[in-house]
Amino acid sequence: MIYSERLKYLREEKELTQKDLSDLIQVHPATYSQFERESSIIPIKRLNEFANFFHVSLDYLFSFTNIRQYNHSNEKINLELSGTRLKEFRKEYKITQVNLSKFLNTTQSNFVGYEQGKFIIATPYLYMICKKYNISADYLLGKIDEPKYLK
Repeated sequence: MIYSERLKYLREEKELTQKDLSDLIQVHPATYSQFERESSIIPIKRLNEFANFFHVSLDYLFSFTNIRQYNHSNEKINLELSGTRLKEFRKEYKITQVNLSKFLNTTQSNFVGYEQGKFIIATPYLYMICKKYNISADYLLGKIDEPKYLK
């Protein structure tokens, strides 16, 4: 994944040290350092906190777009809507849960849980789907309604 460059850029843009930012978002400085180096994957909920703090989209953090923020963006992830959109996306591309699970290297039952809105999709899986299909992470997570697809 490529969020470390944007995360570091945004932190430095605000003239914050890693320690400053870790204090502000209430994570241990070593944990934040791992996030910024991508030696530890940032969970989607935490990544969303960073996006909200810096007033940018998840798509921007993932370097899918250079648009920093979308109009009419929600700060919160809508778990139910996310599940619905994941299912709609899968059906639009005529991908079975089995095949998508294989592509993501996860179990079908995990993906069923994502589609049912029981839990939020894991960061690497969201990234892989968005990257391969040019679909917006913010859209899939219910933070925006447009744009659905990225250029």
